Amino acid sequence: MTVATPTTPALDLTAIRAQFPILSERVRGKRLAYLDNAATTQKPEAMLQALDHYYRKQNSNVHRAVHELAERATTAYEGARDRIAAFIKAPREQIVFTRGTTESINLVARSFLQPRIEPGDEVLLTTMEHHSDIVSWQLAGAKTVAAPLDDDGTLIFDEWLKLLGPRTKLVAVAQVSNSLGTINPIEDIIREAHARGIPVLVDGAQGIAHMPVDMQALDVDFYAFSAHKLYGPTGFGALYAKREHLEAMQPWQGGGDMIRTVAFSGSTWNEVPYKFEAGTPDMAGAIGCAAAIDWLDAIGLEAVAAHEHALLEYGTQRLAEVPGLRIIGTSPRKAGILSFVMDDAHPQDIGSILDMEGVAIRTGHHCTMPLMERFGVPATARASLAIYNGQDDIDQLVNGLMKVHRLFAA
Repeated sequence: MTVATPTTPALDLTAIRAQFPILSERVRGKRLAYLDNAATTQKPEAMLQALDHYYRKQNSNVHRAVHELAERATTAYEGARDRIAAFIKAPREQIVFTRGTTESINLVARSFLQPRIEPGDEVLLTTMEHHSDIVSWQLAGAKTVAAPLDDDGTLIFDEWLKLLGPRTKLVAVAQVSNSLGTINPIEDIIREAHARGIPVLVDGAQGIAHMPVDMQALDVDFYAFSAHKLYGPTGFGALYAKREHLEAMQPWQGGGDMIRTVAFSGSTWNEVPYKFEAGTPDMAGAIGCAAAIDWLDAIGLEAVAAHEHALLEYGTQRLAEVPGLRIIGTSPRKAGILSFVMDDAHPQDIGSILDMEGVAIRTGHHCTMPLMERFGVPATARASLAIYNGQDDIDQLVNGLMKVHRLFAA
């Protein structure tokens, strides 16, 4: 099966799927239709081989020895930083390695925001933000203010603009909503915030694997993302930050590698980005992330976006055939996420029945409880798309949903 648009070449879906060993797994005796990609993507053979090669041929701590294995590990590890920096078009010294988007946001909250705020100062968000882009600022002592959404899940930009004020110390926004798929106008948000001297953090967790990003063109202050949503390993991610911010920020964790000198009378810090990378780093995670980027770049993010957009349109049409089903999030600017509720079935029941049909989706509030409250639902069922999904996955999903309807409408 291939999917194409008039301006992009067709993708060989069979060849792409063959690179993902887990997709050959049988689930409940059925073919696996994996539609839980907003939670985590599956991993291509190239990435798995990179992890295996590291542990078999390069395994050593980095930066701390002169023996050959340490040299191999350090070269591969720092090469990964170069690769990640090139992928998002940023200088390498502005890439801080973290455990993922959540840790990246917390780093900014504690090292950048907390020292700069006074009681009553605000972080301006949107109603669709992930919990990590809400709670982190609250823990740092900021008041969180959220701009409202239209009924289709689109940010009401004029209302967002009105909330920018003298107490706004930071703007934080998801590039793509993990619950709705809404693509936010981050270019406009950055422009308006900067015109008022307000820095911006973009949560790129759901955007990084689906559309090209360019830190220089965006002029964003902070951009956070996770490798595991990018066909890479879990437990690894990165924070891009403008150099002037990194230079001014204090470390938030102490330990090895983040220091220049240590004495009982006081210590001094390493240069950026290393002063934010305390302890033994996730060498395998960095190398695996770089391998995933190589794999994805070989396909091309423009081709990925076109494939997923076509599949989103097909999925939207097919879901409309299911009696009593309502999609939550119908913004005209949307990525490959289909969140929905059904009249007679709880999302947990929907997910359980679909699992028996070999279909993997996510159910619950998706770490967006304020968003669920906005739409008056306790939870949704969410199918989310990736490069290896095809119309057969959507068809299998819809067939399962028809079974849900028959069971609960009886």
